[in-house]
Amino acid sequence: MRPNLPRGRSRPGARRPESHRHRRIPGPARPLCLGPAGAPSHLVGQALTRRADRTTMIVMRSTPPFRADHVGSLLRPPQLLAARDDFASGRIDAARLRAIEDEAIADVVAMQEEIGLQSATDGEFRRATWHMDFIYQLGGISKAPGHLAVQFRNASGTIEWTPAAIHVDSKLRLERTIFEEDFRYLQSVVKESTPKLTIPSPNMVHYRGGPASIDPAVYPDIDEFWSDLAAAYAEEVRRLAALGCTYLQLDDTSLAYLNDPAQRAMIAGRGEDADHMHLRYIKQVNAAIAGRPDGLAVTTHLCRGNFRSSWAAEGGYDFVAEALFGELAVDGFFLEYDDERSGTFAPLRFVPPGKMVVLGLVTTKRGELESKDVLKRRIDEAAKYVPLDQLCLSPQCGFSSTVEGNVLTMDEEVAKLRLVVETAAEVWG
Repeated sequence: MRPNLPRGRSRPGARRPESHRHRRIPGPARPLCLGPAGAPSHLVGQALTRRADRTTMIVMRSTPPFRADHVGSLLRPPQLLAARDDFASGRIDAARLRAIEDEAIADVVAMQEEIGLQSATDGEFRRATWHMDFIYQLGGISKAPGHLAVQFRNASGTIEWTPAAIHVDSKLRLERTIFEEDFRYLQSVVKESTPKLTIPSPNMVHYRGGPASIDPAVYPDIDEFWSDLAAAYAEEVRRLAALGCTYLQLDDTSLAYLNDPAQRAMIAGRGEDADHMHLRYIKQVNAAIAGRPDGLAVTTHLCRGNFRSSWAAEGGYDFVAEALFGELAVDGFFLEYDDERSGTFAPLRFVPPGKMVVLGLVTTKRGELESKDVLKRRIDEAAKYVPLDQLCLSPQCGFSSTVEGNVLTMDEEVAKLRLVVETAAEVWG
């Protein structure tokens, strides 16, 4: 059930009307959960959270994104990593690798459901990276000689990620439903949760390689490239919905990277309009999902890079916020907010009614567990800019955006996911 609260767009520094100002979140909240017995019919599926000064109605969510959610990728278990090595060296065949993947995915889905998450992913266990496995399967894209070089930073210095380069050497098209068999298997092992599929945003096809990756003989007019890319994605979305997918997430670093002046300088350096690129990217996503059927919730996840506990960009959402929140036609935004690199919550003032914001307050970059009280205070701060009913909670990114994973243990990963579920239950009832 999605909240429908009347709300106008706030101006910077504008005072929100009393009914829209944030509701302070208590310490250990004691929600009165209502069931069919003894509750008025119009309150079933909702909770009353008692506050010192009043009782506040909180709407429970039965559609994505959920109050306690997560981005998607999870740490690969040791037996899966060993199997990938064995397959690469020819010691096992593809059938044996898939069988090991199947077992690992069944286990990780059971873990998510045991914790109490309402959505479950396959952990992206069959992928090497969160995006390139998908992009390489689009018709018209091939691996080019050489490698892309992406600089990542952490507290100790700089590391480099070097995937194979891409080349658009023929017209873009969808030749088969990408991740079809992977999603079908996820559906088969989920018992209670909503199966969630993550794919890269169409913008990642362009952002990684830029104009140099597109053969000008194939696309002398760049607008035709954008049109074909949107058509390929729109067909993929249609096919996924036909498979029964009700929760699709478009992962996108580009719209977060563009808040970083250094990233915009890089875009300008390759001859593109860096100051308006986010508008092109918003238009591209909207074209890809415009024809999605009713019943398919689409969210996007924005982050500033996530490779072995390192990042590639920094800066708040201010540069893209008004257009991003006001124009991008998704149902919810997973936003990275785990440290100062993400800026303040002020850009959330542009979030319109009906759009959900999933606050990524729990970091996946280190194992130290956050304090519930700190998380509640930060949710309270965010609720100054967007109503509490439009907020959810999640980790800031995946735990293993690439096969290597971040620098924390599987026990620490589980503890963080459990923290998200427990904190959300105390905040929203």
